[in-house]
Amino acid sequence: MTREAGCELCELSVPTVWRGDKFSVIVVDDANYPGFCRVIWHDHVREMSDLSRDDRLLVNEAVFLVEEAVREVMQPLKVNVASLGNVVPHLHWHIIPRYADDAHFPAPVWAQAVRETEADTLAARRALAGQLGAAIARRFN
Repeated sequence: MTREAGCELCELSVPTVWRGDKFSVIVVDDANYPGFCRVIWHDHVREMSDLSRDDRLLVNEAVFLVEEAVREVMQPLKVNVASLGNVVPHLHWHIIPRYADDAHFPAPVWAQAVRETEADTLAARRALAGQLGAAIARRFN
C-alpha cells in the first residue's frame, strides 16, 4: 500500500462501516450533516486518472452503492457527491444527504451557512444515521 507521511487519510483512525482491499467507507461524525459518508481509497493516490480502468469502475460502483444506502436510510431531498481533494490530496469521495432546511442549502456544505437547522430535526436525522452503517454493509457483503 502506498502511504504518505502526514496524510490524514493514509493515517485514518476512525471506525469504518466497511473495509475492502482497496477502499473503505466511513460515516462522518458531522453534527450538522448526519448521514455524511466518505469512500476513501487506501493507496495515496491524488486523481481518478491515476487509477487503472478496473479500479475506477470499482470505486465508482462503491460510491453509487453508498449513495443508494444514504437515499434509503436518510430520505434526503438531494445527495451531493464530491471528490475535491484540495485540502487532503488523497483520493476520496463525499456522499452528503441534503435537505431544503439544512444549514447551507442550496449552496455546498462548505459555503457560508444561511440558517440553522432545527435541533429536533437534526436529532431525528442523527437517529436515522445510526442505521446507515448496516445499510452500507448489506450492499457490500
